[in-house]
Amino acid sequence: MPTPPAELSDAVRAVLPGARTDLEALVRIPSIWADPAHAEDTRRSADAVAALARDAGAADVQVVAAEGGAPAVVAHWPAPAGTPTVMLYAHHDVQPTGGDEEWTSPPFEPTERDGRLYGRGAADDKAGVMTHLAVLRAYDGKPPVGVTLFVEGEEESGSPTLTALLEQHHESLAADVIVIADAANPAVDVPALTTSLRGLVDVVVEVSMLERPVHSGIYGGPVGDALTALCRTLATLHDDKGEVAVAGLVHGSSDAPDPDEAVYRSDAGLLDGVELLGSGSIPDRVNHSPAVAVLGIDAPKVAEASNVLLPRARAMVSMRLAPGQDALQARQALTEHLERHTPWGAHVSVEPGHGVAEPFSLSATGEVYDHARAAFADAYGNSAVETGIGGSIPFIAEFARTFPGAAVLVTGVGDPASRWHGIDESLHLEMFGRGVLAEALLLRRLSGS
Repeated sequence: MPTPPAELSDAVRAVLPGARTDLEALVRIPSIWADPAHAEDTRRSADAVAALARDAGAADVQVVAAEGGAPAVVAHWPAPAGTPTVMLYAHHDVQPTGGDEEWTSPPFEPTERDGRLYGRGAADDKAGVMTHLAVLRAYDGKPPVGVTLFVEGEEESGSPTLTALLEQHHESLAADVIVIADAANPAVDVPALTTSLRGLVDVVVEVSMLERPVHSGIYGGPVGDALTALCRTLATLHDDKGEVAVAGLVHGSSDAPDPDEAVYRSDAGLLDGVELLGSGSIPDRVNHSPAVAVLGIDAPKVAEASNVLLPRARAMVSMRLAPGQDALQARQALTEHLERHTPWGAHVSVEPGHGVAEPFSLSATGEVYDHARAAFADAYGNSAVETGIGGSIPFIAEFARTFPGAAVLVTGVGDPASRWHGIDESLHLEMFGRGVLAEALLLRRLSGS
């Protein structure tokens, strides 16, 4: 592989310690925009990112928000004559912790163990924020191309006001290339270009059977309870193999090789003896097929339960969508399935959930993608692979629609052990350095140097 330009490699190496320090400071801010109790923390997080952008030499920095939306940061480094403008995207909001007591170390106190930095947001996606800022520092605030830094604040909530934000700041955000640092690599030394993502829809299903709670001894038997009816309804979402049983959904496939199943099971935290669901290769099941999960049920806690038949019960059902699927059609198919399979004449209502994320796919061909492959290979010592991601990033399709002439690169510094959204989320620190170098080399190549 070609040797990276020594001066740029040295500059990246010099800024990494400070980038780590600032990453740790960002991780300490619990910017959980989805939780109203952390709205002010999310604003503090945006202000902190804005200050870092100013320190990295931005010509102008704004903290902006659409009505009702989270604060986002927009900063600019003007383009030298004859060079393109590159948008560098990441997000500073994070997922809830899932229970602080479940973590090995406190989720908002960054802690290093075995070369990994643990903390909520350490990987998803404050590492993406600091990747961009470290690159700009490596260029001493004078990147070889124009740069627009766009750091969103509500990605973990489905980016509900992003469309409005892009409309309001369209001219300020316009770019020739969009680099989205919110994805993952298959291994810490193997970079990836993400070329497909699944979509996402969810619904809230409510089953009703009684006007009011009644005694389970006096009426139980002839009279059913809503929670049991709901459970039977939810059980029809999969067949005996665990395949999604909703009719009319798109299924795809790829040539991606299967990972080692033992490693995959370990990364997922599967208990001994628990079977994998569905059939086909793991990449096909994760990246190119629908998946259904019940995310929550409204029902009494076991400790608070009494001997009554519940009159109504409800659940949130989430469905991931394969590339090529229309999200609204899929949500309608899910709705109709739930309505058809509610037993015993129980009343059922199905309402849309939080939002809709269309699946996304792209063809990674052309000069920009060639530059990216070369930059990644130089930085990682291995060629980049094209991969899909089973998760959903709703804004990517929105960017592609809003800026149709821009090449979209989806990259990142996560790996299978990063546990995004999970307990003990972490960042592999050596891979973080490779990711910074790869992006710095990409900007250099895009400038024509």
